[in-house]
Amino acid sequence: MGNTSVLTCVTDLSLASVEGMNIGMILVRSVVSFAVVIAIFGLELLMVSQVCEDANSRRKWSMGSVLILLSFLLSSTGVLSFLMLLKDHITFMGFTLTYWCEFIAAFLFFLNGISGLHINSITYPWTRVRKM
Repeated sequence: MGNTSVLTCVTDLSLASVEGMNIGMILVRSVVSFAVVIAIFGLELLMVSQVCEDANSRRKWSMGSVLILLSFLLSSTGVLSFLMLLKDHITFMGFTLTYWCEFIAAFLFFLNGISGLHINSITYPWTRVRKM
């Protein structure tokens, strides 16, 4: 490339010469987008369980934490699928900012879900006998 060269960005993934790139990226984007939606619902349940303290608060907190862990699994699946799709064409320094953001988001989903379940088990031990 010279100084007068213009970079042309295209959205046609078939030009990348990677077999299955079109379908693979559709799958990866769908799984990661679904993970974000599930995480939003999980965080909403965590917030509602704190704002509306009722008999079901513990259940809402647990379900929110489980949804966030589910979003971690889906997000990790998307990241690993992306790696497997481009395994022959990527280098450590060749990852984009989007990839690193998704990688960190998956890790934070894991930490948030596990800490939510741990906090719930500390404040309400599962072995404690409850009065009906």
